[in-house]
Amino acid sequence: MPPAPDTASPSVPQSSALRQVMMAAAVGSALEWYDFFIYGAASALVFGPLFFPAYDTTIGVLASFATFAVGFLARPFGGLFFGHFGDRWGRKPMLVATLLLVGGSTFAIGLLPTYEQAGIWAPLMLLGLRLLQGFGAGAEYGGAVVMSVEFAPPGKRGLYGAFAPMGTTAGNALAASVFWLVTTYSGDNLLTWGWRIPFLVSVLLLGLGVYIRSRVSETPVFTAARKKKKPLKLPAFEAVRRSPRNFFVVVGARLAENALGYLYPVFGLSYVINNLGMPRDVAITGVILGNVALVCGLVFFAWLSDRIGRRPVYIFGALFSAAVAFPFFLLVGTREPGLIYLAFIIEMGIGSGAMFGPQAVYFAELFGPRLRYSGFAFARELGSIIAGGPAPFIAAVLVSLMNGAPWGVAFYAIFLSLITAFSVWCGPETYRSDISADDVEDAEEAEDPASALLLKPSP
Repeated sequence: MPPAPDTASPSVPQSSALRQVMMAAAVGSALEWYDFFIYGAASALVFGPLFFPAYDTTIGVLASFATFAVGFLARPFGGLFFGHFGDRWGRKPMLVATLLLVGGSTFAIGLLPTYEQAGIWAPLMLLGLRLLQGFGAGAEYGGAVVMSVEFAPPGKRGLYGAFAPMGTTAGNALAASVFWLVTTYSGDNLLTWGWRIPFLVSVLLLGLGVYIRSRVSETPVFTAARKKKKPLKLPAFEAVRRSPRNFFVVVGARLAENALGYLYPVFGLSYVINNLGMPRDVAITGVILGNVALVCGLVFFAWLSDRIGRRPVYIFGALFSAAVAFPFFLLVGTREPGLIYLAFIIEMGIGSGAMFGPQAVYFAELFGPRLRYSGFAFARELGSIIAGGPAPFIAAVLVSLMNGAPWGVAFYAIFLSLITAFSVWCGPETYRSDISADDVEDAEEAEDPASALLLKPSP
């Protein structure tokens, strides 16, 4: 089936400029999610004894996962703040600002004193930097996606929109690889100096990301929209007022993708090591292979969504994730390295890939250009508070309550996956929409009046 006709940018940039834009989206997102994943990995592996040594092992891990979750509380506020100015001033300056905030706070974590060196100030400083990291990350990914989609040529928005999620997955894989190297070569020194290395080397990605993003021009869709009408005073408020259904579709669609995106590679890492007693390198290798599969899967499913639509692909991913929740823990429970790797590859490559792949373009298409950045970032990060942030903590509590058994976590994954499938089913199909139109619903109504009636809120 040929790609559905759509209207992308008012003018399609040259291939060299397009490559630069896609690189800017991928590298920036790689930094953001490298930062977030190394924090998650450190929460699972080292933050307990380093920053919460007064507790036993289980409580220490729970406390470190709690600081992991706190970062998500700041993300909607970051989405509101940077999204507001991104819709008023432009995408480019906010993308550079968020990158500096996320990368700078991550680098600073690598310089922190531990509890043994600074007492209670150590976890407090860790918490503060985590909040700054979350504040910047709340708008970084949304801005990268909006930039990619608004530059994309007709019929390829899904594929080009996948560059930002590809970057996040590459960042996750890179972070897991760095942690694997650190745990392999630092040995007993992991808790003294080795854990700092992944945080400190993030400055290299930061420098590359800032250099690339500073060279990118403003998106043609934003430029054209600004020439037609003045920026909205409160774009986030307008996103809720004008498109309430789409706003809450984003929140619901985010639940399973975000929660499982942290539940398996972050909690799963802790579970395989601490509960099953497997070597660190086996668990980290499983996460690395899962992220490689996720890159391949999200590209394929993003491409597929350009041909059959965003909704069927996304719903398939949610239902598949529900179906493999129990098999995942059965496979890792065998303690066979090959089966542990297979569990991560299947869930992350197919289940998460089918949600994460079309998600970027779908969320961007749900809002008009004058409120796209705010609507995307704010709604998406509200879902992060509900799902991704607390997921590792909730999973650890469920395992503790069930005396080490993972079946409560499996039911939790199924519950979130079904909510996401229902949310996307309730939403509109957008792959034929005109993203340069000021009002998404008006654009869809002009193309399909009957279906557009379903999108408008009741008076």
